Amino acid sequence: MVTPQTRQAFETAQPLTDNAVAVRGVSKNYGDVEALKNLTLEFPRGQLTSLLGPSGCGKTTLLKIIAGLLEPTAGEIEVNGKAITGPGPDRAFVFQDFALLPWASVMRNVAFGLELRGVAKSERESVAGKYIADVGLAGFENSFPHELSGGMRQRVGLARALSVDAQVLLMDEPFSAVDEQTRRKFQEDLLNLVQNENKTFIFVTHSIEEAVYVSDQIAILLPRPSRVSEIIRPSGFRDKGVDNIRRDPEYLDIVDEIWASLRNYVE
Repeated sequence: MVTPQTRQAFETAQPLTDNAVAVRGVSKNYGDVEALKNLTLEFPRGQLTSLLGPSGCGKTTLLKIIAGLLEPTAGEIEVNGKAITGPGPDRAFVFQDFALLPWASVMRNVAFGLELRGVAKSERESVAGKYIADVGLAGFENSFPHELSGGMRQRVGLARALSVDAQVLLMDEPFSAVDEQTRRKFQEDLLNLVQNENKTFIFVTHSIEEAVYVSDQIAILLPRPSRVSEIIRPSGFRDKGVDNIRRDPEYLDIVDEIWASLRNYVE
């Protein structure tokens, strides 16, 4: 558990009231395997929440339930106060393995969600072009996935999720398949997106350092049947700029204390 000294860097006293997503008493069973048990968690609007915990603790299962891709065994998910029963335009998913259309250009991939909604070609390409530029891919609109690096393909997936203007972006370890340098650049870009897009990001990661770096809130999940161990809200270093976060003593203390609380669950 996090020590009282380090807890001074967390804002855990005040309840969150403006939540885009609420998970209420959610359980998920796979046959006799209890993956999630009576899990309750709230995701503040316009912020990034990371789901962090040991492998197999149900992070991706929870993300897919929020996306409407899996049905919970019990409990419910609310988005903007309304219970969901399946996928919807208010949520967009950024997959770990890119999930791009191999036969389609960058422009077509990014605009695909808008195309499915019947948006006119000129309008959807205008929107897609904006987000292609925002993720640093201007000039690659006519390229195909096989012509891009892994990092560039992941940027296409992110631009596609942003282009449909979903209020909630669900990200399943989106940076795990890229090299360390690209991952760090993605993390910096993600901080800027959270600040500028006013969307709610729910981010699955196995990296403690990454979670502390990018998150407004970290939900630590314990091994199955998964439940929330604690909520951490890094605060003191959030406004010091991306170049200074990793050197901040509070950042380093939080990373160490989270590891101390999780190490007994790592095989």
